[in-house]
Amino acid sequence: MGSLRKTCIWLLIASLFALVVSILFESTQRVTKPVEAETNFLIGISQPNLNEPRQIVMNNEIRKEAERHKNVRLIFTDAAENSEKQIHDVQKLMEYGIDLLIISLNESEKLTPVVTEAYKHIPVIVLGRGVTGYDYTMFIGSDNLSIGKISGKLASDLLAGVTAEVVEIKGAITSKSEEETSRGFREYVKSTPSIQVTQEIDGNWQRDRAEDELKAILPYYPGIKLVFAHSDAMALGAYRAIKSLGLSDVQIIGIDGLDTVNGGFDLVQQRILSGSVTSPTGGRESIQYAIDILKGEKVIPKKIILRSHLVTNNNENLNSGEKAGGMQQHAAVEAGKRKIKLGVAIVGSESSWREANTESIKKAARQEQDVELLMQNAEGSQEKEIEIIRSFIDKKVDVIVFTPIVETGWEQVLAEAKAAGIPVILTDRKVKVEDDSLWTSFIGSDFVEEGRRAARWLLEHKIKEQREITTIVELQGTAGSAPAIERRQGFEEVLSLNSSFRVVASEIGDFTYDSGLQLMNSIIERGIIPEVVFAHNDDMALGAIKAMEKFGLKPGKGIIVLSVDATKLAFQAMLAGKLNMSVECNPLLGPQIIKAVKELSAAKEIPVNIITSEGIFSQETAKREFAMRKY
Repeated sequence: MGSLRKTCIWLLIASLFALVVSILFESTQRVTKPVEAETNFLIGISQPNLNEPRQIVMNNEIRKEAERHKNVRLIFTDAAENSEKQIHDVQKLMEYGIDLLIISLNESEKLTPVVTEAYKHIPVIVLGRGVTGYDYTMFIGSDNLSIGKISGKLASDLLAGVTAEVVEIKGAITSKSEEETSRGFREYVKSTPSIQVTQEIDGNWQRDRAEDELKAILPYYPGIKLVFAHSDAMALGAYRAIKSLGLSDVQIIGIDGLDTVNGGFDLVQQRILSGSVTSPTGGRESIQYAIDILKGEKVIPKKIILRSHLVTNNNENLNSGEKAGGMQQHAAVEAGKRKIKLGVAIVGSESSWREANTESIKKAARQEQDVELLMQNAEGSQEKEIEIIRSFIDKKVDVIVFTPIVETGWEQVLAEAKAAGIPVILTDRKVKVEDDSLWTSFIGSDFVEEGRRAARWLLEHKIKEQREITTIVELQGTAGSAPAIERRQGFEEVLSLNSSFRVVASEIGDFTYDSGLQLMNSIIERGIIPEVVFAHNDDMALGAIKAMEKFGLKPGKGIIVLSVDATKLAFQAMLAGKLNMSVECNPLLGPQIIKAVKELSAAKEIPVNIITSEGIFSQETAKREFAMRKY
């Protein structure tokens, strides 16, 4: 018995000793393995002014989102509507050692050089008004043309059957964003002959100035029945002018749709405004993307365009989620209950770019356990692609993704998807429909900018030679497709600024090697030997190079050859000295598509446009970049 007691005592002592050693060891481990500290970030915010309600709301959104991150500090500056001061503000922020700059521009052209300089050293996010060129990390803004069209439709509805004059109050007459908004509005209302925009006012974004200017002209234009103001603040000024003159039959439309006192929602609820179109500030999103950029996230878009909504007396009771741009037609998938069923219709396999694009989507879907991918190939047929989309509707997929072969002819099938509550994401190419609510988002490239960048490169390199006239042959992509239409538009836009460049032939192909070969053969046989060939993609450029060599010409040396895509085959041609430059059109859209699909399925709204980040590659840079190409 005594022996047993001793054994128990020794076992108890041994256990206590082991416990103490374990505690001491664990404590030592805690001391020797400190928790890694989170990196602190200093973000500078340069505002053009703090007079506009929009800028105040933007700052509040930035502050609120930044408060969610304890490692983020902010420095704000106010340029007081002075571009020279804003340039100085940016320079001071750089001296303070900021890690990232968020800037809302007072004037695009004047601020572009200082933004370009800042971008050489730190990431730069531009809000609202864009800079000239491509020297920034990311742009966040609204679709001003679409805002104008939405406003124009509302004006046409309000004035249906009435002969009426309209006065337009702009914030800044020379602003590009203002021009786009005005163009969208006027393009829509001109389809109603009884409505005429007869007066234009420069309100300088100020309520009081808008009031004074409108009060001065209204007595002389009794036919004015509607005021379209480019901000809700100026719209409120218009209301005060109309009220002071005792008028009661003039309707008012504003822009911004801010959920504040005397913001668009408030003014619509009070029946002061007939409607307002939301124009998100991008403040919240700028901080979200800033954190991703500073943490080194790989998939960062070059541009995102946020969705705008119409606010009228018929839909003023939108809940707060919808005010911020929440769900409309999206079918949410309950988290964890089942997989997200994704239907993807691919346009075909016409090029190496398309093959890389298709594989990127497959790979991104495979990496997500909660995504079930249904993919079908339309093999270059619009009719077949419409059939595929209808089959996805029948299968009750959660989201449809497709690349339109051409811009037109999609209204009916998209309306069927909308009626079924299935959101549609366009990728690589856009559609041209009157009702943009038929599709949810576009993910891809800015084709107009690709054309501009090709032309800018050409101007920079050919002007040095000081030729009187430079002749150009253009090989277009598929007729009616967005890349062909918009790349040509961007290319011509930049070349129109210099009269020494002349397009002597512009032929329509189909983005294939064979079409590039055949078109260039035909052009040379007609006796046209250009100094420059601009092909809308690499495959056509490579076909054109083959044709030129057949006739004893020297592409890349005697003839400058430009293209779009920047595939590995193009890099090989640049390394061989046969292709001079290719503008990147990134096919690796899979990760961004899957991210958007998951956000939609979680009942979140996504941007209406998500534009990928892309570069320019020439013979001089091809060698060092070739090894890193993934497509």
